[in-house]
Amino acid sequence: MANESSTRRRKPEPTTPPESDSSAQSQDEKPKQAVPKKQKSVKERLDEDEASSHVLDIFRLLTFLILAYCGLSYLVSSGETYSLGLPNAPKYLNVDWWKKQLRGPIYLTLDELAAYDGTDPTKPIYLAINGTIYDVSSNARTYGPGGSYRFFSGCDAARAFVTGCFAEDRTADMRGVEEMYLPLDDPVVDRHWSPEELAELKKKERAEAEKRVHDGLAHWVNFFRNNPKYDFVGYVKRPEGWPGTEPRRKLCDQAAKGRKKRTVPGK
Repeated sequence: MANESSTRRRKPEPTTPPESDSSAQSQDEKPKQAVPKKQKSVKERLDEDEASSHVLDIFRLLTFLILAYCGLSYLVSSGETYSLGLPNAPKYLNVDWWKKQLRGPIYLTLDELAAYDGTDPTKPIYLAINGTIYDVSSNARTYGPGGSYRFFSGCDAARAFVTGCFAEDRTADMRGVEEMYLPLDDPVVDRHWSPEELAELKKKERAEAEKRVHDGLAHWVNFFRNNPKYDFVGYVKRPEGWPGTEPRRKLCDQAAKGRKKRTVPGK
């Protein structure tokens, strides 16, 4: 019985000693070590290399097809175009466009420019404005024979762009165009100003008229300069001393009819 009671009072000894609080705290304060990145396997690297190789092969195939198409178009068209069968092909696929880029700007006299008015189907259609020449062949229905703006082809008709007199003003001489914006003199109306006041008023009117002419011409100059349909060709060669070498033009009838009498302030 004594053995049995002693056995009952005996506590089992712990198999693992308990950790103290300080030991647990010190472990929590230990810095965490970075987990090393998983290295790609050989198979994964081979798959990535194979995918890159496929993309490169597709790029090479497309490049070959494009070059083959351009070469075949060049041969079939006898050197006229690289874009046979493309109705809206970009201009850089046209042989003539590349010839123009390599050639640089050309210089034509007015007599030489007149040969490019569209009457000769073997030549492009050129027009000039304020001394700069553009190829407008892409809009032959408008600038070619029978077109509504055929008067501008084969010449520099900068004056006509402002006055609206297409047939009469096929010239770049802008002298006197500002008169279309000047009011008409009228003794009955003009007596409302003193001679000094009237002289100052006329000076102001002329400055405003010249600005309107400048702005009107600049609008069309920028129109052709910024229009992707019309290619820059070159410049017009003028005779020395121009426009003083030509007689001063009279304001065309259409522009002259638009002039009004000077109005009295307040009326």
